[in-house]
Amino acid sequence: MSLENSDAIPRESLAPMHCLRASEPLGPPFLSELRTGAPVWVVQRHADVRQVLTDRRLNKAHLFSPDAPALTPYPNLMDNPDILPSLDGLEHRRLRGLVSRAFTPRAIARWRPWVSSVVDDLIDQLAAEPQPADLVAGFVRSLPIAVLSRLMDLDDLDRDRLLYWGDRAFATTAFPSEEVQEAMDDFVAFGAGLVAQRRAEPGDDLVSSLIQAADEDGELTEQKIVSLTILLVIAGHEVTTTAFGNTFVYLLTDGRDTWDALGKDESLAPAAADQLLRGIPISDRDVLPGFMRRAVEDVEVGGVLIEAGSLVAADTMMANIDPDVYPDDWRTDPFTSADTPHLAFGAGPHYCLGSWLARLEMELALHRLPRRLPGMRLAVSPQDIDWRRGLLTRSPQSLPVTW
Repeated sequence: MSLENSDAIPRESLAPMHCLRASEPLGPPFLSELRTGAPVWVVQRHADVRQVLTDRRLNKAHLFSPDAPALTPYPNLMDNPDILPSLDGLEHRRLRGLVSRAFTPRAIARWRPWVSSVVDDLIDQLAAEPQPADLVAGFVRSLPIAVLSRLMDLDDLDRDRLLYWGDRAFATTAFPSEEVQEAMDDFVAFGAGLVAQRRAEPGDDLVSSLIQAADEDGELTEQKIVSLTILLVIAGHEVTTTAFGNTFVYLLTDGRDTWDALGKDESLAPAAADQLLRGIPISDRDVLPGFMRRAVEDVEVGGVLIEAGSLVAADTMMANIDPDVYPDDWRTDPFTSADTPHLAFGAGPHYCLGSWLARLEMELALHRLPRRLPGMRLAVSPQDIDWRRGLLTRSPQSLPVTW
């Protein structure tokens, strides 16, 4: 297998993560090792990755069994066995059902006008900033947080506090383990207080709706409701922020032609968002090589027998550029969606609930920012971009720009 982004290339060179191209067919699952020393089967071919993400013999809950090896050097939010992404079966379907109604394509379409107004307001504020301005602070982080705040009625939430929780919720080596644990304890306490407040004073917001649905269900503990609430708070901005940051690094460097075209034609944005999501990953493969699963019984993947109890990593980043499925480099035609759906949001029962909202935010931003500020450019060289490290995700810490 010959890859322009081969693991033989130093990890630092993958920082922008937009020059990925598989030059030869991908191979079958192979054994590797996590940073904790645990062996893991890495799966990269599109069909194999899709099987891992949809096969019930490879699940999430068993990653947290007493005999399961550690995935990361110390626990973070995603290592919590009580949160939605860590559950399987009936319990997972019950929790997912409580929140899925708020994130259907029809529901998201109703939010388009106010999300549009948020995008325009943030661009107005950014345009008034002295230059160089930080695109991450002024737009990349601000948009998902503003949308989340309105959806969950969290307008009074301290943004710095939220960012502090977010960084530590996805940390693997970036901060001392004691600091991460203290941040998580503080975050859980915030979630418990928020649930208690909305139970006493319900409003027209997602948290109140979740509490009402959970009470009608009658099977969910308060701990599960709190865990779901804090997951939505973090996941509602962290993943979109990361995708935005990496996307704008590309558009302001190698993707300059794409930036220019997007500013001139709004109709190009939906397909461009799809291709950019496919081609520009957000995860740090140096931490985890893919979406993690564990075999609950022997299962064959891509002609390889994976024994029960084994860890499996579904490398969606490589699956999304599998040359047998996507023969053309995504950058050659960024305005035409691929025939085969990408796996950036996963697949199967754990497919990302917020995918439609993330797409909406990205589509609006991809057109309106280059339309309003067509001359935007980096104020630093790409080599000098400050990248977040030691987290499950990788994105720019800041992005100084001028226009």
